Amino acid sequence: MDIHPTRGGTRLMTEAGVTGRAVSAADPAAPLDGVLEPEEALALLRADPEAFAAFTGQPLLAVWARGPSAVAVAELGRHLPSVLVAVAPDLSDLPPGVETAGFDILLTGVPDPPAPWAGPIGPGVSLADSLAAIAAMTRRVPAAAVAFAQLVRYSAGLDVRDAVIAESFTYSTLQGGPEFASWLAGHRAERERRAARRAAAAPAEPAVLVERDGDELWIVLNRPRVHNAVGRDVRDGLVAAFGLAESDPSIAQVRLRGRGRSFSSGGDLTEFGLLPDPARAHAVRTTRSIPLALLRCGRPVTAYVHGTCVGAGVEIPAFARRVVADPATTFRLPEIPMGLVPGAGGTSSIVRRVGRERATYLSLTGWALDAATAAEWGLVDEIRPVGGDDHPTR
Repeated sequence: MDIHPTRGGTRLMTEAGVTGRAVSAADPAAPLDGVLEPEEALALLRADPEAFAAFTGQPLLAVWARGPSAVAVAELGRHLPSVLVAVAPDLSDLPPGVETAGFDILLTGVPDPPAPWAGPIGPGVSLADSLAAIAAMTRRVPAAAVAFAQLVRYSAGLDVRDAVIAESFTYSTLQGGPEFASWLAGHRAERERRAARRAAAAPAEPAVLVERDGDELWIVLNRPRVHNAVGRDVRDGLVAAFGLAESDPSIAQVRLRGRGRSFSSGGDLTEFGLLPDPARAHAVRTTRSIPLALLRCGRPVTAYVHGTCVGAGVEIPAFARRVVADPATTFRLPEIPMGLVPGAGGTSSIVRRVGRERATYLSLTGWALDAATAAEWGLVDEIRPVGGDDHPTR
């Protein structure tokens, strides 16, 4: 069943072994079914290290964050093919070392908790809502959910460029899997309709504009009719624009923005699955890489974002030195429900801005993050009015 945040009140949540009444943020100590005592989880893992795995139907292991056994669970389970979640209704009595033991998500009912903990996003959203959303996602697409957790466990410690390459390997692997194939089949008709509409309304203007203003280079996403969806034309335009910044020593800084109602709605769904095989897709993704081109340009980049930023529309600006967001901006990572992981560098850029645990929470709930929370987490550096029609105030 689909899980959506409640907005006040309580309701029953049932998915992947997580059942019971929703726990309001004001009632963080209420019981949650499906969360194991650490000693019980340890016994299960010692008896069968693969008891919790994507391929056994148990891709999620959630334990209470109390006592030294909770730390032992993470130390034993962090190399296994499952998503590990530590649950703490409050943060008053945590065992030493639990935050660095290796849990993929540190989940609490405390609003606005300190990093690396993730608390309720939005009014009325409870600890039970968050846990149920994570459980629903791991049950729906276990291979993608577990692959994301495994990837960022490893790549969080890599050089940022190496992490982009590691992401592409994982993305390509999942492109050949049944979860992505199922998503493609289910969205084929919608994708064909979108492709027909876009072909009929294809503008003559370039997908990416490059404008010079003194020693500044402005790079402008120019597909406003489709919310600046990132297809081949946008990809190639961005790679070329960042290449120009790299090759011209008179350019001191780069500013990135998008025309229209949104900075970017993410990857162009009409182009998903068009390359002949995952190996070719990996080769293209790493030779024509937007994040690698941005990092290579060697100039400070400021990204101005607004509207609905989805997928690549979150991942690419997160590589910038500075991100300025309109107060009404929202951020969302939609790739895991598609049977994939982020493919525009998000497991590198977002993880380095908000931390591995919060990035996993954001991806495995699929929920939108508002600008204020994004700023608290470090995904955004400044909030002020940003529009898509004119250059932002500098």
